[in-house]
Amino acid sequence: MKKLIILVFCLNIVLAQTLLPGAYKLNISDFDSSAYKGLKSNMISDIILQEDKLVWLGTGSGLATLRDSTSIFTISSKTDISPGQLTNITPTGGVVALTSYRKTLFAAFATSGEDITIGNGLIYSSDATGNSIDWTYFEQQIDTEADSLAPFAKRFFKGLPITVKEANVTYDAAISGNYIWITSWAGGLRRYNILQKVWERVPLPQDSDQILNTCESSSYNDTSVGYILKDFYLNPRDPWDGSSTKNSDSKLYGNHNHKAFSVIAFGDTVWVGTANGINRGLIGENGCVNWKHYTVNDGLSGGFVVDLERQLVNGHSVIWAATVTAGQGEKSGISFSNDDGESWHSTLINERVYNITAADSIVLVASKSGLWKTVTDNPLDIARPWAKYKPAKQAIQIGSTGTFDMDEILTDEVVGVSYDNRPYFSSLGTVWIGSWDGLARTLDSRGSNWNIYRSNFDMGKVYAYPNPFSPFEHNQLSGDGYVHIHASVKTSFVVKMDIYNFAMEPVLQTEFDRRQANTGSMKWNGKDKNGRLVDNGTYFIRLEYDQKTKWIKLIVIK
Repeated sequence: MKKLIILVFCLNIVLAQTLLPGAYKLNISDFDSSAYKGLKSNMISDIILQEDKLVWLGTGSGLATLRDSTSIFTISSKTDISPGQLTNITPTGGVVALTSYRKTLFAAFATSGEDITIGNGLIYSSDATGNSIDWTYFEQQIDTEADSLAPFAKRFFKGLPITVKEANVTYDAAISGNYIWITSWAGGLRRYNILQKVWERVPLPQDSDQILNTCESSSYNDTSVGYILKDFYLNPRDPWDGSSTKNSDSKLYGNHNHKAFSVIAFGDTVWVGTANGINRGLIGENGCVNWKHYTVNDGLSGGFVVDLERQLVNGHSVIWAATVTAGQGEKSGISFSNDDGESWHSTLINERVYNITAADSIVLVASKSGLWKTVTDNPLDIARPWAKYKPAKQAIQIGSTGTFDMDEILTDEVVGVSYDNRPYFSSLGTVWIGSWDGLARTLDSRGSNWNIYRSNFDMGKVYAYPNPFSPFEHNQLSGDGYVHIHASVKTSFVVKMDIYNFAMEPVLQTEFDRRQANTGSMKWNGKDKNGRLVDNGTYFIRLEYDQKTKWIKLIVIK
């Protein structure tokens, strides 16, 4: 019996970070006057490209956009927006789903309750490319108790009404044709008809079903209220959690396949990843969908599918899926199919994958251990070699001073990635990555050098962040945890750093040479000169640079 695993990262990305920011100052250009100039959070989960140069960012504190090569704006947010209202602001909270198609953009938001994550609304714009954007706002989609009979494609099906926003969080979205598709654990698969301006619940196969045909007349019973889908009940509860609702005098149980997490859509096809595999749907008349359901029995590496991506290369279509272990014998990793789901192959086994992106022959994978890349011109090749990028480091020469503007992403984990082949940024291919520690961009697909973007900061201040600092919890990189040290150094080639305990006994003496490109950012891993983690307590950091001395107080809590 499978036990559903609620992914920690799905919950974490909605927690707005208020840590002091990092080291890359952004230039500003004109945008909507209500927008905040810069990032409000260093947590970047989604990266979406639009038109010739726009980059949209789903962050832990709202929706942000890169309007040109350097200028980032975070759209203003507000707690009280009326459903259906046209507005130039967004709901509050973290962005948990983000997608675009041509000029249309869609985003979903969530906030943290006492013990659970809460869906906090949806927005979309049919023209998100201008300097002033009007968003259409919807509350998180819920049902009333009377909605046990749901309309779908001019017919009906029975389902458990989802009446609360708790655990009803939109994790993914896709736009194709007249539909915006959204996925949610409790809320399941839903879609918005842009032309008719209505939302619909969408039935998916039950756990034990390999197919579900909603386009066939023979799949329905003709009743006094209309045509109702036979032998079907939409129920996202756990399979062992019996529902009190009766159908044909038999107790119904929940379905993991009705807990939806990922979606892609194109043409007349929609793919949906759930807590029990992958569903391929062909859209028919009036929007009906005929589904085929794939599970670990069909070759998927794991049953919990948290991301989907389509790759088009040499006239072939490859479907990629990030899987997470959901039961005994399953593996986290990647599954892919180059024949529309008829056969599945697995790669990067035991890798915890968050996000996949593909462009032509290149596939990039964001994972717990870092960023992976494979390149193939043959989509039928199932023995795909992978290479992992080194952690992102910035070393930008500062004029003719002989020094570098240095920074680095202090985490192994890459949670968002996008490959950008638009010539506006680079003819060599641009890679964007999102992490718990900021946004990074490299102007060639090899990752030889990066620009790092973080929340705005006061250039004149000297500080350590996070503070308090835990070497077991914060900024985990290559087996160590780090605290950032920020100081605006203008003339010194070398910055000296001495660390003392509360009794003013020396703990560590080190220095950072700004003339060496591999120096990296100013940081400390919480260890003394003997490589031993220091004890809990208060520590004092002494910095010498630019003919001055600065002190920082830091609390260490392991």
